[in-house]
Amino acid sequence: MQGKKIVVGITGSIAAYKSCLLIRELIRRGAEVQTVITPAGKEFITPITLSALTHKPVISEFFSQRDGTWNSHVDIGLWADAMVIAPCTASTIGKMAHGIADNMLITTYLSMRAPVFIAPAMDLDMFMHPSTQENIKKLESYGNHIIQPAEGFLASGLEGKGRMEEPEKIADELERFFTPKDLNGKNVLITAGPTQEKIDPVRFISNYSSGKMGYALAEECADRGAKVTLVSGPVSVTTKNPSIQTVKVTSAQDMYNETLGNLKNKDIVIFSAAVADYAPDTMAEEKIKRTGTAMTIQLKENPDIAKAVGKIKKQEFLVGFALETANEEVNAKEKLEKKNLDMIVLNSLRNEGTCFGSNDNAITIITMEGKKVFEKKPKKDVAKDIVDEIVKNIESRDNII
Repeated sequence: MQGKKIVVGITGSIAAYKSCLLIRELIRRGAEVQTVITPAGKEFITPITLSALTHKPVISEFFSQRDGTWNSHVDIGLWADAMVIAPCTASTIGKMAHGIADNMLITTYLSMRAPVFIAPAMDLDMFMHPSTQENIKKLESYGNHIIQPAEGFLASGLEGKGRMEEPEKIADELERFFTPKDLNGKNVLITAGPTQEKIDPVRFISNYSSGKMGYALAEECADRGAKVTLVSGPVSVTTKNPSIQTVKVTSAQDMYNETLGNLKNKDIVIFSAAVADYAPDTMAEEKIKRTGTAMTIQLKENPDIAKAVGKIKKQEFLVGFALETANEEVNAKEKLEKKNLDMIVLNSLRNEGTCFGSNDNAITIITMEGKKVFEKKPKKDVAKDIVDEIVKNIESRDNII
């Protein structure tokens, strides 16, 4: 959201304190923020706090001084790239739905030329009242974006309703909106995480992969308009974008089967999983007991998923990953050629604070035409770099064809 101009509207809700966290998150992501607060909102949070966060005067009244100086809601509407009202009370929702412009926030909303995002905040009874529900439907019909927490798993299905969505998720929604949709209509298949190869019912062979890079790539592709199938080994991370279909697997053989089984009609395939190269030749049916002597485990080679897909490749754009400890670029280039990939992303364990378990990564992207080196950055930003390069290479290939 670098350089985006966001108006944050704040109303009289106990959740108003969360608006500070939202503002901080938007600014952290590169946005410029202007706050507009209702008189009731100032009972819950002070303009001084908001001004300290945004480094801008807070707008609350029509007239900023007694000398006739006034705040132009029209100018704010023209300035903004988006408006987000969080928290938004039942009262404000009702006024917005019926055009009752009795405060600066509502007049700003009515003058807004940019998209408007609304995060309701009220108790459950108020939220579920037919009048509130009708007003929310009206606002949606006017083209507004309503941001609410996902429903919980209570039998009533009402868990979370009425509660303001968490600031980070609101910021995610805004960032998703602004992300270029250059993968619209594309079908993407991504492998992520480790695999686990069982020794006995309680032990397995695996690696330190957290799945964070693969999941960041899935989110980035989905945010850019793609329909994503994510074949994931055992990880603790989860997906956010509803366009991502996650297929859970455990072993390398499971991942092989699901990857090839989901390959049909895919435009892009990204092999970011850390697949175990070997698995025990046999799995003990019972837990192996200590005997006081050394034990040998016979290993068999697992199927090479990327190589198998490369052999049957049609028009799919294939992206591999190479984690190396020595002769990094030579080994990565060799994998690129042997597995019939279009692009390979090189990671090195020599780069401290990257790779397994880390939130950061430092990569080199290699194609047959050359390489591009990137500095260390959060995996979310690394995912953007990777997808940018995929899009550029596909466009270049299509132009040649």
